[in-house]
Amino acid sequence: MESFDELLEVSTKIHGHICAGQVIGVRMSILGLERIGIEDPKGADRKKLYVLVEIDRCATDAIQSVTGCSLGKRSLRWMDFGIMAATFVNLETGKAVRVTALEESRELSKKYCPEIEDKYQRQLAAYRVMPEEELFFVQEVTVNIPECDMPGRPQRRVQCEQCKDHVQDNRDVEQEGRVLCRACAGQRYYQVL
Repeated sequence: MESFDELLEVSTKIHGHICAGQVIGVRMSILGLERIGIEDPKGADRKKLYVLVEIDRCATDAIQSVTGCSLGKRSLRWMDFGIMAATFVNLETGKAVRVTALEESRELSKKYCPEIEDKYQRQLAAYRVMPEEELFFVQEVTVNIPECDMPGRPQRRVQCEQCKDHVQDNRDVEQEGRVLCRACAGQRYYQVL
């Protein structure tokens, strides 16, 4: 795997700017991959890796950049928890770790870069050098990934009996004996004009 600086540079290009979240995401990924035994996430180990992210913020772009996992490959799953955390899973061994960025690290950044007055710039600089244990909380976990959420071809594809859209990956709903898409089953997030 590339060096931290190389990974951060690529992540920054993908994200569009450098920020503390990029540093957190890159370091979180390096730590998570190391703990589950993944050395080449974009190459030889790419089919062994599955990542669940808990926030839709800057760090997630960095995690995607470092790991090579993505929604389109079905190797990245977004769990809308609003927590700066990610779980890294080795699908071959079942080993998994959840890495959470510690809120306390924001204040601790003063200890590492007291000369930088702007808190965002201070955090950006401090997160590069802070020890892992002051930046992250790591838990060994188990993750039950349903077969329909695994990478690979869709296992099932059905047609909604109401709107006729095709629904993949068991995302359909049975309601009153009818197979429906989630929108027709009352879970629509949009309004038709």
